[in-house]
Amino acid sequence: MQMKWINWIYLLMALLIADGCERKVSPASPQTFLVNGVIRSIDAADQKATIEHEEIPRYMPAMTMPFTVKNTNELAGLQPGDPVVFRLTVMANESWIDKLKKVQVTAPLEPPQREPVRLVRDVEELKIGDYLPDYHFTNELGQVTSFSEFKGQALALTFMFTRCPLPDFCPRMSKNFSEVYKTLTAAKAPTNWHLLSISFDPHYDTPAVLKAYAQRYDYDPAKWNFVTGTMIDIDAITDQFNLPIVVRDGQWDHKLRTAVIDTQGRIQRIFIGNQWTPEELVAEIKKSAETKAQPRESGG
Repeated sequence: MQMKWINWIYLLMALLIADGCERKVSPASPQTFLVNGVIRSIDAADQKATIEHEEIPRYMPAMTMPFTVKNTNELAGLQPGDPVVFRLTVMANESWIDKLKKVQVTAPLEPPQREPVRLVRDVEELKIGDYLPDYHFTNELGQVTSFSEFKGQALALTFMFTRCPLPDFCPRMSKNFSEVYKTLTAAKAPTNWHLLSISFDPHYDTPAVLKAYAQRYDYDPAKWNFVTGTMIDIDAITDQFNLPIVVRDGQWDHKLRTAVIDTQGRIQRIFIGNQWTPEELVAEIKKSAETKAQPRESGG
């Protein structure tokens, strides 16, 4: 009789464990987090609030990020500098915040300390029609590469870092590039195109880390590379695309930029944010691949 009870207990435990594991891996199950932070900017028209938030245990370090606001009515009465608590919901392909509430603090929040001074270049912001300056990088295979190597090809580039956790930011850029890669690979023409995912986190995103990240997308390095470079070069190129990257005390503040460079090395289009679609980028790449050679004007 005792053995039967033990067998029933083991069976019940096995069922509970199996049920718990099944719920845990279900991709349809949203993850929700209660988060504290300080509002840095509000764009109600675009349903965005940039918030400097505390660490979200077991999910994301403290950083400054623009979040999609589910109900913009909750932004009423809030302004930059307000400390808030909110709920973050993360699905497979999107994330948003809601239940935004202003909270009281017993002491004023001190601004994060400035990071140590480092060398930067004085560069100008790039515009449509400008020639892309040549930068040198190291790709996921440990090979040195540069923009000039892709002359004659339609080049699409985006910026990301592998530790970015929110699905509608860097992961969306990589997922969109994966769709673009599959579409162009399946097409018979054009063939003169290349994709570059540029990491602005060179201290963490080593070639080995980038290679492991790239392998998630079943990519071909002959057509798509993941690269990074020296900090001075990363700062320069992100500045040229008006993409300031600020990291202070482990907190990240960044925007999103994706660009298409024509076969002559000129900037054809710059996509701002994350609302562009793979179909739009494919169309721009095809248009760029057909660009005919034109003489480059010499400087006066």
